[in-house]
Amino acid sequence: MVLKKKRKPPARLSIPKSGPETAAYQQQTRLQHAQERAQDYVEAIADLIAGRGEARATDLAKSLGVTHVTVIRTVQRLQREGLVTTQPYRSIFLTDSGRKLAGKARARHEKVVTFLEALGVPPSTARADAEGIEHHVSAETLEAMEKFLRAASRGK
Repeated sequence: MVLKKKRKPPARLSIPKSGPETAAYQQQTRLQHAQERAQDYVEAIADLIAGRGEARATDLAKSLGVTHVTVIRTVQRLQREGLVTTQPYRSIFLTDSGRKLAGKARARHEKVVTFLEALGVPPSTARADAEGIEHHVSAETLEAMEKFLRAASRGK
């Protein structure tokens, strides 16, 4: 009888339970969520401007499914970060930095959607799934997706 040696399970990312490691982990998570939110907002602002000629807080709240107060607070943060400009009772405008971030976010989103659809995922599902994936996919994985799509298009 031959006994097989048990393989050690792969190491999992462990979330620290307490102490400074927990604080650092939580801080990093909050930063990532803030960056995701900024990308979603500038992308939505760009879409509103392209579609309606302007981006108003009420329209932004509707398109993102959040309250007007949430939009106002987030837009104030985006303004401090130099991504948008506003004037009282006027539209929201993207700065050059905001336009660049919106373009980058849109391109990542479209690449992920195209990849998922190439795998056979229905378009509506691919668009919904891409909303989360686009923020977390690494540059390396995104490049692999693009390589796959190029190879698939040559094979047609």
